[in-house]
Amino acid sequence: MGQDQTKQQIEKGLHLYQSNQTEKALRVWMRVLEKSADPAGRFRVLGCLITAHAEMGRYKDMLKFAVVQIDTARELEDPDFLTESYLNLARSNEKLCEFQKTISYCKTCLNMQGTTVSLQLNGQVSLSMGNAFLGLSIFQKALECFEKALRYAHNNDDKMLECRVCCSLGNFYTQIKDYEKALFFPCKAAELVNDYGKGWSLKYRAMSQYHMAVAYRKLGRLADAMDCCEESMKIALQHGDRPLQALCLLCFADIHRSRRDVQLSLLKLHCLCERIYRTKEQQRELRDHVVKFHECVEEMELYCGMCGESIGEKNNQLQALPCSHFFHLKCLQTNGTRGCPNCRRLSVKPGYV
Repeated sequence: MGQDQTKQQIEKGLHLYQSNQTEKALRVWMRVLEKSADPAGRFRVLGCLITAHAEMGRYKDMLKFAVVQIDTARELEDPDFLTESYLNLARSNEKLCEFQKTISYCKTCLNMQGTTVSLQLNGQVSLSMGNAFLGLSIFQKALECFEKALRYAHNNDDKMLECRVCCSLGNFYTQIKDYEKALFFPCKAAELVNDYGKGWSLKYRAMSQYHMAVAYRKLGRLADAMDCCEESMKIALQHGDRPLQALCLLCFADIHRSRRDVQLSLLKLHCLCERIYRTKEQQRELRDHVVKFHECVEEMELYCGMCGESIGEKNNQLQALPCSHFFHLKCLQTNGTRGCPNCRRLSVKPGYV
């Protein structure tokens, strides 16, 4: 199979895939991979296979094709192809929750400076690294990466990247329980889809609607949560996006439990242990547990450096500074400090997030 025929078959597969004929598209691309003698065409079809398997939730297959793509990029001896393939390898490991590997591959991408593609992909690399840090609960570094990704998106007018970053920020603020911001960012993503996403995959609309549903549920706006979750599920079913289907099912379950006013949320481990030890009057164990809890909070920097209270215990409005340390908004407004109390940087002008 020559270069022109390879290109035609790749386009045929894309047309089938966009028409939701996923299995037919995969068969076309696999034939190209087996028969094409064009290394650049093989690299491109591997990218199609990686994306398709990611959206179907077949993450081990995604990783398998990413490894083959790395070998193809080395065969081509093109640094642009190599950068792109390392990013796909990072994304594959991110999906498999191999977060340390994700960070390592992202750093490899960022070290490949000077190529055209590397400059274009830096925002996506920062986003993937931020998701990995968030998976490891390293919140400040996650926020730093999301800030960088958002700057790349703004500087390059990349609305699609901005949409993806906003969804990740929605997840970030859900985890640290600032539910107003957890709603704001996916709502911004939904606006970007409506304004600029006519030619985008519907997955971006589905992604923003899901994160809006989670935030609405946390805020007790259950009817809005149900509407968003139903919209997301409809698109996920249409496109065979099994990971998103699973997330929507979990969200539906949470909404129904909340409607019945059943308090089924899990107590945090430290709260349960503290109650047990206090009831049994086991003072040494109680003291040891409290110390370990505060060490963990301090290590993860999940506390407000102004009032000292932990972050993530309850819904609070937060504000990040340019150094990516975050505080209670009320503390920033009332403290009057001219610098970050955590790292002593002078500027307290809020960043993007």
